[in-house]
Amino acid sequence: MNNLIKPFIIAVAGGTGSGKTFIAKKLQSTDPKNIALISHDRYYRDRSGTPLNQRKLLNYDEPAALDNDLLLEHIEALKAGKSVEIPQYNFATHTRMKETTKVSPTPVIIVEGILILAKHKLREMFDLTVFIEVEPDVRLARRLERDVGSRERTFQESINQYMASAQPMHDKYVEPGKDYADIIINNNHSLEELAVAIQVLEARIKEVLGRCQ
Repeated sequence: MNNLIKPFIIAVAGGTGSGKTFIAKKLQSTDPKNIALISHDRYYRDRSGTPLNQRKLLNYDEPAALDNDLLLEHIEALKAGKSVEIPQYNFATHTRMKETTKVSPTPVIIVEGILILAKHKLREMFDLTVFIEVEPDVRLARRLERDVGSRERTFQESINQYMASAQPMHDKYVEPGKDYADIIINNNHSLEELAVAIQVLEARIKEVLGRCQ
């Protein structure tokens, strides 16, 4: 990327199970070479110093659970034309892995996560903010499928975490982020309606990329 080009940074926010990761990846597929994708989930704090049985009881749905300072540092570096090493996180053990993923600056950068609109300093980083709105029962069903299927949690562990922290923290931190969104996408209904919303965002991205050529 030409270092004189300032990256256009898009936030894709929404509650757990809202489909934000799917939408962010779909947008990136518009032009993978020129669109970088960063997941806020990668920035969960390392809990290796806490016994495993206690790690499972911690609140992972509040802003303090994530290393937002590191994410800010990385976004600022990308804006300055520098590559960054993104952490990798093991959700089964709640620990940060030794391996990292190199991300280089691109004309468009998408950052997705449940809490990326919860902090003022983070919100200031974004040129376009998108919030994915989904009803609670739909989000719960999707979260259960993800946790049990790919994060090695039992059905009961997932339910307990959702009731104890995910939904209360959604009401406290995630839902208010909708007030800062430039675009709100309803993902409760048909794939056809979602496809139309994605096409609108893809058109905006292509417009930005066109100016960089």
